[in-house]
Amino acid sequence: MTDSRANDWFAAGAEASEPVKFDVSVAHPARVYDYWLGGKDNFAADREAAEHVMAARPTLRREIRANRDFLRRVAAYLAAEAGLRQFLDIGTGIPTSPNVHEVVQGAAPNARIVYVDNDPIVLAHARALLTSTPEGATVYIDADLRDPGKIVQEAARTLDFSQPVAVLLVGVLHLISDDEDPYGIVAQLLDAVCPGSYLALTHPANDINAQAVAEGARRYNQSVATPQTRRDFAAISRLLQGLEVVEPGVVQCQRWHPEPGADGQDYEVPAWAGVGRKP
Repeated sequence: MTDSRANDWFAAGAEASEPVKFDVSVAHPARVYDYWLGGKDNFAADREAAEHVMAARPTLRREIRANRDFLRRVAAYLAAEAGLRQFLDIGTGIPTSPNVHEVVQGAAPNARIVYVDNDPIVLAHARALLTSTPEGATVYIDADLRDPGKIVQEAARTLDFSQPVAVLLVGVLHLISDDEDPYGIVAQLLDAVCPGSYLALTHPANDINAQAVAEGARRYNQSVATPQTRRDFAAISRLLQGLEVVEPGVVQCQRWHPEPGADGQDYEVPAWAGVGRKP
């Protein structure tokens, strides 16, 4: 669903005059993910699909939390250490505190954040993403990652693309099939940002705990409206090709800049993560 009027309402913080419609009989990625995170914005079809996958992967909730924790750490790193003040978070999902703007504006109150998603239920909850410091800004765009041109065009109302932008693609590129050319999509986004910008991503892996992961993916694709395509280390590393990759490189998401005392070295998470700077 794409409705430019909704963008205007949410950007202005006004109330929408008509309800957002979505099909609760079919499981959707954002709602399944919400259930795995322990949220309440999901329906019977989502819970059934989520539990079906968890039966094959009992540690899935820990793994989903590791992905979310990466998002929080990378947002803090990019704001506090890399000095970024503009963030484009694509595939936002249902709001789960702390959201990117809460982390980023905690370090840099003047930061500007644009959230992007195309799931109707995320649109319904978008107001939760629009709380901002007085110095900064947050905006929600209803758009599809498969249309990066539209994303850039609408984000340019809030972000200055002549200045560095952090592009966040956390746990979303696996919803883009090979036929839909994830590499071309990432290239278009990177072409739009200036040198000094960053790309941060995570991507579910098919080469870690391969047997359980494959069964989980099979079950997911049986039930969820948008199927997933898991990829291996080489394929995911290729998404950062041409960038200056931040140490420690492409690693399991819980092992990227772990917090002191974190125990992420003693278990596996089947998701690769990486951060790169555009030279």
